[in-house]
This record gives sequence, C-alpha cells and structure tokens, in this order.
Amino acid sequence: MILCTECYIQTKGQTLMLHRCKKENDINEGKYIGLGGRFEAGESPEECLLREIREEAGVTLTDYRFRGTITFVTLGKEDESIYMFVYTAGHYSGEIKEDCDEGELHWVATERIGELNLWEGDRLLWQWLGADEGFFNAKFVYDGESLVEHHVRMY
Repeated sequence: MILCTECYIQTKGQTLMLHRCKKENDINEGKYIGLGGRFEAGESPEECLLREIREEAGVTLTDYRFRGTITFVTLGKEDESIYMFVYTAGHYSGEIKEDCDEGELHWVATERIGELNLWEGDRLLWQWLGADEGFFNAKFVYDGESLVEHHVRMY
C-alpha cells in the first residue's frame, strides 16, 4: 500500500503542472500531473503535502484545500494500491523554482488542461475539481495505462 498526496496550485486561471520527463522507469513518464508524492514515516497528509510542495516547487503553501481521495488499483498488482489525498491551493509564499528533479514545471491555462497528456482518470478528476461540488471519494482501476473501471461518490 502506498500513501501519497497530489496538489494543483492554481492562480489567475492557470494551474501549475508537472510534466514528468526526468526520472528513469517512471510510471508517469510523459504525463502531466499535479505536485506531490509519497508519505514519509509518521507524516500526516497535510505534512506530506507541505513537504512535497517545498521540495518540488520551492514554495510554502499558505492557502490550500483538501478536495478528496482516490484509490488507484492496477490489475495484477493489487498489493501495490495507491491511496492519494488530493488538494488544490490558491496562495503560496516564495518563488516557484525553475528546476525540479522529477520533471518540468509548467503554468497551464486551467481550461486547456484537458489537451495535455493526462492519465484517463485525471480527466475525470478535472471534471470534479472544475465543478467544485465538494469532497469526493473515488476509485480508479487500471489495466496497464487503460482505465477499466471507476467509481466516485461526491459529498
């Protein structure tokens, strides 16, 4: 079981996205994703979120919102399921750094995110984030890179 966070920093109609293009053997290679990563021992979701944003973007979040959870299951690898805590953020202190070890950071017009190379499940996620309907709890089941099943409950 893997616990992780993901955050989308948004300001002035743009969202900071991470184009994963630097790590070898990266399951996310070539995809655009939010910032975040795995929990370290003893961390809460919020502590993981703040640490990962500092490491990847070089800033400190000052205004953020917990939006929901997603369980990721890959057929044949159920014991490696991922449990993700999803956040959005509106404000931060500091300057976004230009270099990230995991890929390239890009400000993207939020309405154009659907044009990027995303995971299929992330396309659904963006519908929920855009609708701002509240908290969600979702499950995505993948067979390789193909989304074969998904469930969501909005609260």
